[in-house]
Amino acid sequence: MTDKRIRPFILAGGSGTRLWPLSRKSRPKQFLKLTDGDGEHSLFQQTLLRVGGDGFAPPSILGNAEHRFLIAEQLRETGIAGARIILEPVARNTAPAALTAALLGSPDDLILLMPSDHYIPETERFVQTVMHAAGAAEQGAIVTFGVVPSGPETGYGYIETSEGELGELLKVLRFVEKPKREVAEKFVASGNFYWNAGIFLFSGKTMREVFEKHASDLLPPCAEALEKAHVDFDFLRLDEEAYGRSRSVSVDYAVMEHADNIVCQPLDVTWSDLGSWDAVWSNRKHDGQGNAVAGDAILHDTRNSLVMQSDGPCLSVVGLENVIAVATKDAVLVASRNRCQEVREIVARLTSERRDEAVQHLRVYRPWGWFEQLAIGERYQVKSLMVKPGAQLSLQSHFHRAEHWIVVRGTVRVTNGEMEFLLTENESTYIPIGNRHRLENPGRVPALLIEVQSGSYLGEDDIVRYEDIYGRHSEEA
Repeated sequence: MTDKRIRPFILAGGSGTRLWPLSRKSRPKQFLKLTDGDGEHSLFQQTLLRVGGDGFAPPSILGNAEHRFLIAEQLRETGIAGARIILEPVARNTAPAALTAALLGSPDDLILLMPSDHYIPETERFVQTVMHAAGAAEQGAIVTFGVVPSGPETGYGYIETSEGELGELLKVLRFVEKPKREVAEKFVASGNFYWNAGIFLFSGKTMREVFEKHASDLLPPCAEALEKAHVDFDFLRLDEEAYGRSRSVSVDYAVMEHADNIVCQPLDVTWSDLGSWDAVWSNRKHDGQGNAVAGDAILHDTRNSLVMQSDGPCLSVVGLENVIAVATKDAVLVASRNRCQEVREIVARLTSERRDEAVQHLRVYRPWGWFEQLAIGERYQVKSLMVKPGAQLSLQSHFHRAEHWIVVRGTVRVTNGEMEFLLTENESTYIPIGNRHRLENPGRVPALLIEVQSGSYLGEDDIVRYEDIYGRHSEEA
């Protein structure tokens, strides 16, 4: 135990391909509500709340720029105050992230480095385990948390430890990559192996020293990236040129496999990285036929299956066993549970064909609200827009399209060329090609509109921004 408050450093990057079509590049799995034990919160929010109580300082969150407003909005929904959002300009794996965490604060800080996309329902036991290990971290050890394995999983890395009681801190002998089935069975039978959860507790001073000894090449670019970082709205942007010089390497490879001051704290909780649809099925409640069901779905003579419907049509499944069926408004996945890891092959194909389904949903979230495609054809597109109270879109123009706005609910303030006026329900306006325009919601309720676009090109990149309170540029849709 320690009297110091532990500073969580939460890794919120990643693009997420294994849980397509719910998880996509623009909204990966950490920002989704995938569990039914705490179904009102995403995995990212569950992580924040897990370390939001006594004994913890406000968290630092490392994410990429594309998700910055999503991170900020989900953080706001948790009610956790004082958090810092740091933007990683390029993905560089977990070693530069861990070093950034160590360099960010005081050398005496105790830092809990943890992913944001793991499922750990037993919050109280998790917190007790972390606090139990804090004294060792304060004394100069790097503590890794090894999950007590419930079976010979081949999708996880393992930590081999010295013998000892379950509650003890154990010496780490080695880290092992994902093993084959027969090897995993031997690991679990021995009692000395734990699943590698990728959660570490250390002091800033200790982690800096380990990098100086085993991965000193990462110190100059990470230190420079922090030194040249700049504040942008509510975010701290690491310097892109400096951070980009860091090699992309995991913290396990860079330092953990070489350091001699690493101990393992066994973590005896329900845990999953939800790395496949089969894992999602395993960690949801089942009906009497072994099915996990969410959304508008109807099953008949179906067993041991995951059936999830999200904003799409009613999903019906008849006479199947051990399947994954997931439906959204624009995509449906049907797969065998024992081959659901191959979903990434579908995403790779969609990506190679440059299809939107690989990247984003029909509903696209923005800092001001969201828009959703309703219909598209030759030279026209219809969308619905929701503008949050007090929010506004950028002052912008388009080269190739005109727009018609019809207010369905609420009141909006419109800038249209030299004019500025209010529109209420059932009123509309027309924005000619090239006109500078802006949409604002001065009211207290979300405003809902229908937007009809017409023109020779309707892509989201046909936009010139003149003013934007969110700090976006013209190349950002």
